[in-house]
Amino acid sequence: MQPEMTSGNANQRWSMVLARDVRADGDFVYAVKSTGVFCRPTCPSRRPKRENIEFFDLPSQAQQAGYRACRRCAPLERNPQMQKVEAACRYIDENLDVTLSLTAISRHVAISPFHFQRMFKRALGISPREYQQARRTGKFRQALRSDSSVTEAIYEAGFSSSSRVYENIPAQLGMTPSAYRRGGEGVEIDYTMVSTEMGKLLVATTERGVCSVRFGESEAAMVRELKSDFNAAKIHRDDKKLEAVAAQIKQSLSSPSATLNIPLDLRGTAFQQMVWKELRRIPRGETRSYADVAKTIGRPKAVRAVASACASNPVALVVPCHRVVQKSGSLAGYRWGVKRKAALLEKERQG
Repeated sequence: MQPEMTSGNANQRWSMVLARDVRADGDFVYAVKSTGVFCRPTCPSRRPKRENIEFFDLPSQAQQAGYRACRRCAPLERNPQMQKVEAACRYIDENLDVTLSLTAISRHVAISPFHFQRMFKRALGISPREYQQARRTGKFRQALRSDSSVTEAIYEAGFSSSSRVYENIPAQLGMTPSAYRRGGEGVEIDYTMVSTEMGKLLVATTERGVCSVRFGESEAAMVRELKSDFNAAKIHRDDKKLEAVAAQIKQSLSSPSATLNIPLDLRGTAFQQMVWKELRRIPRGETRSYADVAKTIGRPKAVRAVASACASNPVALVVPCHRVVQKSGSLAGYRWGVKRKAALLEKERQG
């Protein structure tokens, strides 16, 4: 069933159709009642009268309503811009052993560097350079977990020298590569516990930023989980040191005007980082569906992967995964309990 659309949304889509706005390509299709055809927003055909237009989120919905695909713009084919982005990603993945310039990547997909940079970032939420770094880091992390030595892992992942990897990797791992491989050996993690109306809250930080925020009922169980994640790190409680950051996170539960501008130290894949970054853009008091998030990051078919990234979010509240719900509006799962998720959303709506 096609979801109800407000007049504001419909008018915005109509404006994009009139402008043949390439940013709308892949977000929706429009159907013409007088011809029985549905098109991309960028279709080169003559624009019909507004009263003959009907909008659909997906081509399949237009087909179910009895419309057939336009032969000129071929709306059933994949978004050509996403095809370019995917081709660029494949090119980067195949050449992780060299540092590809923006010009080299854009030339490979036959787009000017300026337009390619904008298109890539709009589709994935990160720049081509950030994508290269994330892919190398992911490969490097896998190598560290194998029997490879750190030196072997550096070159296996495509880094040109040990100095470059030690310069760039710690910002994403939150520790040196050798320490990561040894479960955080040599890394110091401070944590504190605070009581909130939603239950106990553990906040933990490395020297680079907050690495864990989790709800629970048992302090002992929460600390065990933290130590399991960093089984060789030096972990100790320091309520005074973390008092300010914990108070800021706790304040976000009750204050509608509270903004969390806290440095984070999150370990995750490039995809997880992309999802978590998008979650932080969801305004307080609003929700998005898993499908909405998948579409926004340019991966409309990756709904399950988005749900998995939300479920693996290590920092409650700071990365507000509780603001993601099912398309029907139901709350689905939440790492720290559906009842807690419902309470968080209700407080934000009231605020």
